[in-house]
Amino acid sequence: MATGRGRLSSFDLLPPEAENIVAWAASELADREKTQTDIYAEFVTKCEALMAEHRGELEFDIPAFSSFNRYSLRQARMTRRMDQTRQIVAVLAEKYDAKSSDDLTILTAEMIKTTVFQTLGDAADGIDPKDLKALAEAHRAAQSAQNMSSDRRTKEEAKLKEAVGAAVDAVAKAKGMTGETAEAIKAQILGVAG
Repeated sequence: MATGRGRLSSFDLLPPEAENIVAWAASELADREKTQTDIYAEFVTKCEALMAEHRGELEFDIPAFSSFNRYSLRQARMTRRMDQTRQIVAVLAEKYDAKSSDDLTILTAEMIKTTVFQTLGDAADGIDPKDLKALAEAHRAAQSAQNMSSDRRTKEEAKLKEAVGAAVDAVAKAKGMTGETAEAIKAQILGVAG
């Protein structure tokens, strides 16, 4: 049995040439300076101008106001979640010092990934391919940042273990301790046998 995302929305059916108009509408909706009705009227005008510019070689159905409203609601949900995530990260950034930047990076990456999955889950009537691409890129960037943070932490821990090990060896030698005693001290400090 084949499963899919269901019927494509009128925004999904817009030609690639209209991408800039859709991006403009999304930006205007996010700015919250104009009413949705005003933005829709301008959206229609821009779509009509695009078709006129192509002199009959590009024809498409302009999404109805009801479709534009559903698109607007999806954009508002996504913008609200992103704003909430930014606010949470800003509060956390104030509480963490530079040493905790890795933890903050990991936490932020997890929040971004959670937002991506929630947005996908809420897109019951289908998600715009452009939005899906943006979500995928956000997820990939978050995972990449998380991986870099983990790699950096691993390298720092290795440097710390090496420095502690060298210091313990130097003290053990100066105090006449056995190698076995030095290794036991390293194991206690580092949690692993040197």
